[in-house]
Parts: sequence; structure tokens; C-alpha cells
Amino acid sequence: MNFDMSIKNNLNTIKSALPNHVTLVAVSKTKPVSAIIEAYEAGQRVFGENKVQEMAQKQEQLPKDIEWHMIGHLQSNKVKYMASFVSLIHGVDSFKLLKEINKQALKHNRVIDCLLQLKIASEDSKFGMTYKNAKALITSEDLLDLKNINIVGVMGMATFTDNEAQIKQEFTNLKTHFDALKLSTSFNCNLSHISMGMSGDYKSAIDCGSTMIRVGSSIFGARNYTI
Repeated sequence: MNFDMSIKNNLNTIKSALPNHVTLVAVSKTKPVSAIIEAYEAGQRVFGENKVQEMAQKQEQLPKDIEWHMIGHLQSNKVKYMASFVSLIHGVDSFKLLKEINKQALKHNRVIDCLLQLKIASEDSKFGMTYKNAKALITSEDLLDLKNINIVGVMGMATFTDNEAQIKQEFTNLKTHFDALKLSTSFNCNLSHISMGMSGDYKSAIDCGSTMIRVGSSIFGARNYTI
């Protein structure tokens, strides 16, 4: 099987098994434009990147009906480079970052959709806010001033472990937090998405309530760290 066909086949295999309510984000970080084009020609339109500059460069070269998701940790000073086109920012972990997204979205007369990243993993290396902080954020009167952002859900990353029971518990915790946060939302919150699950654990994530999975290596093959 050649590389081109494998991307198409991998996509078709994954999509054929996905429930209708689950969005597949093809994680194209470190992958060349040619690989993204292969996925695009196979019908994929939603792609995820974890570095703003890399995403901006690819966005310039690729069809404009692609929906770009920022899935990595985001620094406030990088928001301006993608504010004109990004469709969804997964990793919002502070009110400061939300304010900057709102500021840059306003410059482009856009409303940018965001997910609050909650820390569900046991690893210190994982980013994200606590449920308590997330609830405080979405019930804050200060949020009412941010008219160019729309909080549409939550995102979480499970611990990198072979312990399936632990992963499932972490996913279940995120779904529980999501359900609780839905009861406390303000006017610029419309919680409908739970972004959890990657190549190794997305089936478990879907079972636990995920509506959006971030899959890279199962589509494109092993990641290339030399780019």
C-alpha cells in the first residue's frame, strides 16, 4: 500500500466507525502540506495543529474551506498570528488568554470559538485549569465583556499510561465536569463539545462522552519530529 492510499484508507476506517455526533480532528502537526492534501482529497476538512506559526504557514498554502483547530498549549502573544482564520482553540486555560483571544478576534470582526482545557491527568506536564477555576471563569461577570469569544465546550488530555481504567476514569471525570459546567453558563457560553481522545484512546473517550477526537498517527503515521 502506498503512503497516499494509506491516509485515505486510514481516514475511511476511522470515520466509518465514528458515531454521527463525533467530530474527527485530523492532527497534522509536523506533517507536510502534501499529506494534508491527501487527507483533504479523501474528504477531511478539520485539521489540528499545536504550533501557531506552522498552522499559519499551512493555512496560506491550503484550501480555504479547511477548518483549523489549535490543539496545543497557546501563549497569549501568539494569538494574533491565527486570529483571522482559526476555527476553534482547544487549549484555553486562563482568563488572561481568553481576553487576548477576544482582543484579537475583535480586530478581525470575528467571534472565535474556544474550549476550556481542564486538567484531568495525573501528570504535572499536562496543562489545564481545575473544575473550580473553570466554573469561576464561566460565572464571572468579567466574561460578559468578552463579546468576541464563544466558549463551546471543554477539552482534556488523559494521563499517558497503559492503565485503561485510569484513562477511562479521567475521561469520565471530564464528562462529569462538562455536565456540571453546563448548568452555570453565561450568554457567551454554549457548551456542546467535549474534546477528548487521541489515536490510542479515542474509542474509550467516545464511550465516556467525547464529541470530538484528535487523531494524528492513526491517520498520517508516526510523527516526524525533524520538521
